[in-house]
Parts: sequence; C-alpha cells; structure tokens
Amino acid sequence: MRKNTEMLKKKFKIYNPKIREECAVFGISNNQDASALTALGLHALQHRGQEGCGIVSFDGQKYHSEKRFGLVGDNFSKEKVIKTLPGNYAIGHNRYSTTGGTTLRNIQPFFADTNAGGIGVAHNGNLTNAITLRKKMVEEGSIFYTTSDTETIVKLIARSKRAKTIDKVIDALFQIQGGYALVVMTQNILIGVRDPFGIRPLVIGKLKNSYVLASETCALDIIGAKFIREVENGEIVCIENNKLQSIKPFPPKKIRPCVFEYIYFSRPDSILNGKTAYEYRKNFGAELAKQENLDSDLVVPVPDSGNAAALGYAQEKKINFDLGLIRNHYVGRTFIEPSQKIRSLGVKLKLNANLSVIINKKIILVDDSLVRGTTSSKIVKMLYDAGAKEVHVRIASPEIKFPDFYGVDTPTKKELLAANNSVEKICELIGAKSLKFLHIDGLYKAMGFEKRNNLYPQLTDHHFTGDYPVKIIDELGEDKVTQLSLLSTGSNN
Repeated sequence: MRKNTEMLKKKFKIYNPKIREECAVFGISNNQDASALTALGLHALQHRGQEGCGIVSFDGQKYHSEKRFGLVGDNFSKEKVIKTLPGNYAIGHNRYSTTGGTTLRNIQPFFADTNAGGIGVAHNGNLTNAITLRKKMVEEGSIFYTTSDTETIVKLIARSKRAKTIDKVIDALFQIQGGYALVVMTQNILIGVRDPFGIRPLVIGKLKNSYVLASETCALDIIGAKFIREVENGEIVCIENNKLQSIKPFPPKKIRPCVFEYIYFSRPDSILNGKTAYEYRKNFGAELAKQENLDSDLVVPVPDSGNAAALGYAQEKKINFDLGLIRNHYVGRTFIEPSQKIRSLGVKLKLNANLSVIINKKIILVDDSLVRGTTSSKIVKMLYDAGAKEVHVRIASPEIKFPDFYGVDTPTKKELLAANNSVEKICELIGAKSLKFLHIDGLYKAMGFEKRNNLYPQLTDHHFTGDYPVKIIDELGEDKVTQLSLLSTGSNN
C-alpha cells in the first residue's frame, strides 16, 4: 500500500522530539543461520532506526536482498522471509534518514555488481562531501538511483580501478569525509570500517567460528556472541577464511566518538569504552547534582531517556526517586496516522502524569537533553496541572547550540532553543521554576576525563561547543543541514 512516508515522518516527530541517530548496521560471516541472526541483531538495534530495515545475504553463488518499511519484528520474524535470504554471510541495516528521503529505494543495505563481483554496503553516518562527490560523478556520466549518500560510497567502490575488493574500498575511503561506520560484504568476505575520528560506532564480536560486526554490543548479546573489541578509529577489519585482518590506511588521529552515544543514542546496556551507557548516564546525573544545593521532595525522570540520569541525581542527593510520568510505549504504532484532533493532544499521547506521586511535591524533573523545548514545556505544564507544587528542570548534558552533520538528525541552528536564548529565557519559555544544564567540564569529569581543553581524550562534542572535527564541505548555509537533492523524494516507489 502506498503511503506518503514524508508525512508519516513529520507526524512521528510529534512524538519523538529528541535528536535522533541515523542508522544501525550489522554483519556476520560463516554461519548457516546468518540471515536469522542478522534479523535478531537488527531487532536489538531497533532504537537506532525505525523507518525501514533490510538484509542482504550471499549463498556462495548469488546475493539475496529483502528491504521493507517499518520495524524488524514486523518484517523479518517469519521463517518464510528468512528462507528467501539463504547463505552463510549476511549484512543488515536499520534506517532513520537524515540524508535523502524516506523511500524504499533509500533503504539499505545497498547492492551493486562491480568488475570484481557483487558487493553489499550498509552505512551509518553522514558524509560531509557527498554532494560535491555526487555532482562530480554525475558530470562524468554516473547515474544515481537513490537520494542517500551511501550510494556515493557504493559508486566510488565500483569505479575503482584496483583489482581487490579491499583495495577498492580503501580507494573510496580516501575520497569521502564525515562520520561513518560501514559494513561491506562481498563473496565470502566481510569488511568493517570506522571513520578516522571514530565518530560513529562499530564493534567486533565472535560466535564460535563466526565474526560479527555491529553498531552496539547489545546486538552481540542477543545472539550469544562474545564482545571482542571496538573497531578502532580509522581502522578497516577484513574477515576472510575465518581470520580477521586489521588495516589502518589513514594517518593516525585522536579518537573522538560522538558524545551523544554516551548521553542518549546507545542502548543503556551497550558497552562504550569499557562501561555501559547506563553507567555513564547515572554519572551524568550525579555530576549534575553536585552543581547545586536545591531543596526538593522528589526526583522524576522523563522516561525513558532521563531514567538513568535521574537515578544518579537522586542517589547523589539522597532524595526520593519515583516515576511521576508514565510512558505509553505503543503510541507510535497506535496513532500512525492520527487525525489533527488526536495530534493536538501532543505529549499526552506518549506521557501521562502519575497523580498520586507528584501532587503537592517540589519536583526535580531530569532529562538527558533539551533541543527545541516544545516537549519540555508540555511536560512541565502537565506536572503543574496534576498538582505539583514546584517543577525544577535539570538537563544531564550541556546546552545544544550547534547542528550535526555526521549522521544525527538535529534541527537547524534557528530551531535549537539554547542557540538563541539564555538559560534564564529558556526556563521562562518552558514554564519551569528553575533550569540548569550539566556543565561541559562536568560531562567530561563524569566520563572519567579531565577538563575538556587539556590533553585527555576529547569527544565529538560540537553540539555544545561548535568544534567540528571534520570540515563541512557541503554545508548549504549557516542554518541548513546537508541534503542530497539531485532526485525528487516525492515518490514512494
């Protein structure tokens, strides 16, 4: 059934006001259940993309592909679908688009025939020079079918004059810039790539004789694979004949992973740099609590994003923690095409006040981040309407003042509340009694680093600082995000 998916995307933003990660990638080698395990891995990574999903497998002779709109469980849970994806090698992808429209042709993994054989590519991230590269290739006669920057990578691999697939991949990598993690599959070879700064995540696991590549460790856990290590920044891992080869073609750089993997994107049980994301988030809340001395009755999280930080705050302050807001986890599917009257209910479709917990209480409301402020204002009003005496908002990250160009869906600078208003003004706009953000130095301290500007590792924290590690070649203006626009995205074919 044909749907206006761009309209669906806009409707979903009513219920999902957070900044969002672009995609998840997964790949597995040498396993007779490769496609089924890939589907399970993608299911564990569903939080990284819900617009579409796909799997490409290789059976030793032919490649097989299935791409669908929607969730992994709705598309790949049936045995008859998995049977259409035979083979011992498979790669998969969950999509949330930041570059290119929401059309079936943009769902990954992408597949192409080259002079060295077939190749499948799954990509998480954004290229900052994709438009420049794309225009050059079009001028030279290339034809593009999608509006995704991933197709640029596939074309660059296919155009390479090198004989070996791994050398073709290296050729392509030296032409692209941005934040990216790639899983590439060719005949009995699985390749993983992480950008030179390690902005986008990629990990390695092992399941008996099978190697696994995934965006997060939670995808390894679901299939019983052992976590080996993270792919290093600027590293290529090539898995062939049950052996893993590490290649480092780029000049060495200091690793700078995206700070929002720690704050929001990664699933709480995933491991980042030796700790779970949950532990980092509790530490953010505890560090936030150390910044002040506020008398209150109760700490309430904005579920689910603020849960860990709120718990850390409450434990540090020795204040009661309780669920003053109850989340409806099924709203996205229940109201996939709501009427305007239903949409006008706004945040109440997703959250509702827990009256018995919050009435007559001085509340500290904790969330992980504040972007536009529209949802925060509705939640604050909801708590006051339910009888809260005071609502003090605390954000377990610094103010977001700058947009992202490396695979994170952020509003333009004009839409970022903290980019255009003081903390005092934001507090007034959201209707809170008071508002505080975690300081940037506190963020680093909570992660075990020293102050941001000394010699300790520095994350990709441009959301707060404006310090972009990779040049934005295709930036269209101060308040424009990167978009590929050579193809119309109005079609849903």
